[in-house]
Amino acid sequence: MLVPRTKLLFWVAVVVLPFALLGALAPEAAPICVLFVGALGVVALVDAVRAPRSLAGIGIELPPVARMSKDREGKLEVRIRNEPQRRRSLRVALGLPGEISTDTEEMDIVLPADSAWSRLVWTCVPVKRGNYRIDAAYVEAVSYLGFWSARKAIPVQSEIRVYPDLLRERKNLAALFLNRGSFGLHVQRQVGKGRDFEKLREYVPGDSFDDIHWKATARRGKPITKVFQIERTQEIYVVVDASRLSARQPILERFVTAALVLGLAAEQQGDLFGLLTFTDGVDTFVRARSGKTHYSACRDALYTLQPQTVTPDFDELCTFIRLRLRRRALIVLLTSLDDPALAENFVRNVDLIRRQHLVMVNMIRQPGTTMMFSEPNVASVDDLYRQVGGHLRWQKLRQLEKTLQRRGILFSLLENERLSADLVSQYLSVKQRQLI
Repeated sequence: MLVPRTKLLFWVAVVVLPFALLGALAPEAAPICVLFVGALGVVALVDAVRAPRSLAGIGIELPPVARMSKDREGKLEVRIRNEPQRRRSLRVALGLPGEISTDTEEMDIVLPADSAWSRLVWTCVPVKRGNYRIDAAYVEAVSYLGFWSARKAIPVQSEIRVYPDLLRERKNLAALFLNRGSFGLHVQRQVGKGRDFEKLREYVPGDSFDDIHWKATARRGKPITKVFQIERTQEIYVVVDASRLSARQPILERFVTAALVLGLAAEQQGDLFGLLTFTDGVDTFVRARSGKTHYSACRDALYTLQPQTVTPDFDELCTFIRLRLRRRALIVLLTSLDDPALAENFVRNVDLIRRQHLVMVNMIRQPGTTMMFSEPNVASVDDLYRQVGGHLRWQKLRQLEKTLQRRGILFSLLENERLSADLVSQYLSVKQRQLI
């Protein structure tokens, strides 16, 4: 593609317009006017034919995969190939999607001579979590005489993966990741004797008769006691609801961030972390494991998660958990149960898994869902009715909490800003009390 430059417009104004006016006013000077105008036209045409050569041998390469965090500045490395290895000036632009904002729409670069490759860094800020592709880059160079700009689109294949920003959450939980003691900054005393068998030893006065290993006692001819140890490696599953209940922004964003932070906490404590997402069926299932590779797999499973306008199927979810998770695990469910019909459906189906697993249900408190007269600023009748409505919603959730507690299910109504910190605190409390 060729675009006329200011230089060509200048010479057209200097040559074509005056000689055209002269030819119109003095017909005897028309041949000379045609000669000058034609000469300019021939020169411009020759320069236009040669203009694409200014981009010959130019190529652009982007990294196949670039990883960035939402709302944090990221850098994209652009490599420019200059096969002729001649000095030339280029203007470069990238076909960035709208979710990737940048202050630099285009960038000028001078390619040095005797160098086949040049490099520049493109700074951008992702504003939305997800997976985005860059399919083309655009270059522009000036023709030999400077009358034209030659432009070309170069196909590229690059993928930008935008993950949730965990830096802010990790700052709030810095003590946990300092690796001081069993549970972060403060070592907490373990209670109970544990469930994992460790070894056999001779009977010591005071041992419970329930701990005597009768077969080993019969073989050895003297009392033998079983010794148990506290379970260190346990399975933690975070179940994220991506249905219409989580479509109210930024609920799903907070769920995804909290799930990844809880995965870091489980890794720090030596537990196995797993992931499950569902809508009207189970969408993603990552079995509990540990390690950096496994955490990356969980992160890749979550960073493209978007809410769907469908009703959640708790029957399918609980059936899947019952069939696939045979070992007792901590199930942390992130959902919204402020719809009475769906809450009743959940209570009915959770009986499938509540005896085998420890289930924790967490939802974000919606604005205004508080007890009556808990907010002192009531200035009008509208404020009063608003508090009454919030109190009714709060009362229904309290009734749901009592119903779940009778079934051995922990229910928490958490604040949006403290969701990650409260989830980690719940998890550490469960481990300290040896509930799983």
